[in-house]
Amino acid sequence: MSFVVAIDGPAAAGKGTISRAVAAHFGFEHLDTGLLYRAVGARVLAGGDPVECARGLSAADLEAENLRSAEVAQAASRVAALAGVRAALVDFQRGFARGAKGAVLDGRDIGTVICPGADVKLFVTASPEVRACRRFEEQKSAGSGDSYDRVLADVKARDARDMNRADAPLKPAADAITIDTSDLSVAQAVARAIGVIAARRGQRV
Repeated sequence: MSFVVAIDGPAAAGKGTISRAVAAHFGFEHLDTGLLYRAVGARVLAGGDPVECARGLSAADLEAENLRSAEVAQAASRVAALAGVRAALVDFQRGFARGAKGAVLDGRDIGTVICPGADVKLFVTASPEVRACRRFEEQKSAGSGDSYDRVLADVKARDARDMNRADAPLKPAADAITIDTSDLSVAQAVARAIGVIAARRGQRV
């Protein structure tokens, strides 16, 4: 039986970094479910129908070079609000979670919808200002000209869409453990997550 770790949270909270580190530490497979929605968003920006793009998604689509762009991120948030898109991607995510080695899935609704029976559920968050600062620095390093105020506005707009959508809104599962990374280093946040998971598995860190 696969051991499943569900890690949810808003954009730029650190859940991707934590998820990759957790998977590496325990030898689990990792799925960044946000890439699925980014890949659909990228295909929609190219003129595709959202639901058809989700149904026809291939592994190659997850390797596209533009998936980390701000434009694709916003498109991903919009298509993720569509029930038809979410339904088309549910089976893929649940199938991954059944992997024999154990699995870490990070996204927006893993602990609430995709894997409600996950062995460990974490909700990774941080203040909008901290997350906007992180995203601003990332984009600046990539050569983006967006101002901090624009990035903060985008972060808040995306939060509003994700938290208020009718289908699978972003929220912590009732039994999720929250990790606020606003004042934590990467190493501290990762250590906290590993500690929670190790305790659930009856292991010492």
